[in-house]
Amino acid sequence: MKPFPFILMICGLLAVVFLLHWQALRQVFPERWARRLQRLSLAAVLFTALGLVLGPLVFREPAGLPGVLLQVAVVIFVTEVLLILLVALGVLWQRLAGLRGPVRVDWGRRRLLRHAAAYPALAFAGGLYGGLYEKSATVVREHILPVADLPAALRGFRIAQLSDVHLGWFFSLEDYRQLLERTAAGAPDALVLTGDIFDDDALNGRAVALTAQYAARFPQGIWYIYGNHEHRRNLPAIRAALQETEIHLLVNEAAPVTAGEQPLYFAGVDYPFAHGEAFREQRRAFAAQAFASVPQGAVTVLLAHHPEFIDDGAAHGAALTLTGHTHGCQFGVLGLPLLPLFKYNRGLVHTGGHTGYVHSGNGSWFPCRIGCPPEIAYFTLRRA
Repeated sequence: MKPFPFILMICGLLAVVFLLHWQALRQVFPERWARRLQRLSLAAVLFTALGLVLGPLVFREPAGLPGVLLQVAVVIFVTEVLLILLVALGVLWQRLAGLRGPVRVDWGRRRLLRHAAAYPALAFAGGLYGGLYEKSATVVREHILPVADLPAALRGFRIAQLSDVHLGWFFSLEDYRQLLERTAAGAPDALVLTGDIFDDDALNGRAVALTAQYAARFPQGIWYIYGNHEHRRNLPAIRAALQETEIHLLVNEAAPVTAGEQPLYFAGVDYPFAHGEAFREQRRAFAAQAFASVPQGAVTVLLAHHPEFIDDGAAHGAALTLTGHTHGCQFGVLGLPLLPLFKYNRGLVHTGGHTGYVHSGNGSWFPCRIGCPPEIAYFTLRRA
């Protein structure tokens, strides 16, 4: 992302959050306390802007003091957003309960302050949890994939999937090394990387080399497809770095993973940037191109960044389609995405006898997760 649009976007977002937060404080606190807290809120927003805007522009990686600055800024920002949501829910609850007039009621001063303080306390707890803990609390998810007529040679074949690392300010090379190490420890046969991995031009070359160092830990190889972010991060340099390694890059093509009368193939597609009907046509064209070289009878796994390729995997008879892109929406309740913005948002998808998967991501567009931890996903093939 170019610096000026990034700064403009963050500052605009912070301005909206500040105005909403200002109103939220007026709803739950007496006037004198609200004014004091509004001044504190202004200072907090300015500090957040310092951490989220200047930090990534001045420092290459969030180590030492810059990392602390970033974490504090994230916690403050998430706290303010959660406070707005909590107050909105409180107002809605009272309206539904039949109350009229403003939220403030004529209680004693101390009791009123205790009641009002519950909002920022809960918001701050959520900010600490999402901004400091869950964003890096990677979980391991194991999935068994029944495949009809699966040959004996492929029974028990194990695939690991990582996606949406977004290497850079919010995910360091050391974070990535630890993720690869933990993934390899699960002893999969192959590792698939479903896009938005290499997201910082200054670090991408080293990240590709680091990935290649783990090739021997995955007996059937490391397989990679582009996400939308790689197209904006010096794609020719990424491709050139990959060509110097054993990493398998798939761009609207397929390749055998195993040999035999009924081999395993990985098909991989590029990210379609068109919109509307043109998006669907481009998607179908990419999938058709990728499946063109898959022999009859092969067991095929489709690798795609955008989750709507799950439909194309089903149309072409893939045993499994692995996707990412959505980050699982990063926020959820009871395992369900809070803002389901996509046709397929998170986890397993079953359509027409076909299985697809939307990975929750390992990094993030903003370093906070609540109800949607990052994951390492494993898929083991079994005969149906």
